[in-house]
Amino acid sequence: MQRVTITIDEELMSALDQYMEAGGHRNRSEAVRDLVRAGLLKTPEADESARPCVAALVYVYDHETRQLSKRLMNDHHSHAGMSIATLHVHMDEATCLEVSLLRGQKSDVEHFADHLIGERGVRYGQLVVVPADVAHGEAPDVDRHLRESHAHHSS
Repeated sequence: MQRVTITIDEELMSALDQYMEAGGHRNRSEAVRDLVRAGLLKTPEADESARPCVAALVYVYDHETRQLSKRLMNDHHSHAGMSIATLHVHMDEATCLEVSLLRGQKSDVEHFADHLIGERGVRYGQLVVVPADVAHGEAPDVDRHLRESHAHHSS
């Protein structure tokens, strides 16, 4: 481990202490390490766009917007190879929340997510991308995992 000294204003230190307490960190160093790790995951790599990934796309939309539900469904069907699963929740009479699990080349997943989030009537959207090779340098076999999970449910 290396020791690093930083200067933080009172307001930021208060926010760090709140983060530390909420996250159950034993000390500020643990909290700062977690924040640095999270920040580094967001740092783009030179060839990251071609990198395989798994992602969660969360979006909220007004299902009464003309033809929006149909357009969203058609978008998912036209990207069937990218879609793993979708969870659909009715938040109220006019609002739906969907969580779509996606896989593919990072640039393709981001392009698809940007398209869906940009649809008229989509009120909120957020994409969380996880590099597929994050563990042990290998892409996970998502299809195998889904088959095994499905097999467990049928037992």
